[in-house]
Amino acid sequence: MVTGASTGIGEAAVRALRASGWDVVGVARRAERLEALAAQTGATAFPADLTDADQIEALATHLAQTGPVHAVVHVAGGARGTERVEDGLADKWRWMFEANVLAVQQLTAALLPQLRAAAADGGHADLLFVTSVAARDPYPGGSGYNAAKAAEAMIPQVLRQELHGEPIRITEIAPGLVHTEEFALRRLGGDAAAAEAVYSGVGEPLVADDIADLITYALNAPGHVNLDLVVIRPVAQAAPHLLARGPLRPRGED
Repeated sequence: MVTGASTGIGEAAVRALRASGWDVVGVARRAERLEALAAQTGATAFPADLTDADQIEALATHLAQTGPVHAVVHVAGGARGTERVEDGLADKWRWMFEANVLAVQQLTAALLPQLRAAAADGGHADLLFVTSVAARDPYPGGSGYNAAKAAEAMIPQVLRQELHGEPIRITEIAPGLVHTEEFALRRLGGDAAAAEAVYSGVGEPLVADDIADLITYALNAPGHVNLDLVVIRPVAQAAPHLLARGPLRPRGED
């Protein structure tokens, strides 16, 4: 099961996992986009808002009836705004914590019994979390997203200890700059010019397929192999706020 499957990394993960032979349930709020993805890939679409506990319960029931569930890939989430701490807006912070933290915790709790059952039958199961370099690298204007992603990153770290001794792999993938259709656009309130400026001039930012390839590798790795944490950035990015714009050249080259 892949969340956030209607766009960006989630959509790319569904495509990559289907190409790799997985049966995939794609979950997101936008039913029309999910249905189109399902028609193209052979995945199953399940529209749901994962900030709603009743919809999480309905999803868990659906998966229990159609499973087994061998892997859960948490992609859904996102950022809202670039305000300083002193200018932070409670509604934006609240949304980020609900989407990036509470939804992830509640969905993980709801599906752990099914993952245990799949592991008992198949040897192992997987919980994979797509967080962000923002979880570890603070930057001006990132406070709300930094806080939410740092909280989300604690979930796999704690789970790895709480599930010690069980055959359930816990993987965290923390991407840097990924040029996707909607992430910056939504963060910046729909300002298309400002969103595109985030990536302007950056030599080869990551794209969603780069992260999807890594997700697929992690799930297809031998069962005794666990990728605890993978930080993945474009070469042009040394830190969240430190981007090389323009061609990359060796020092001293004219």
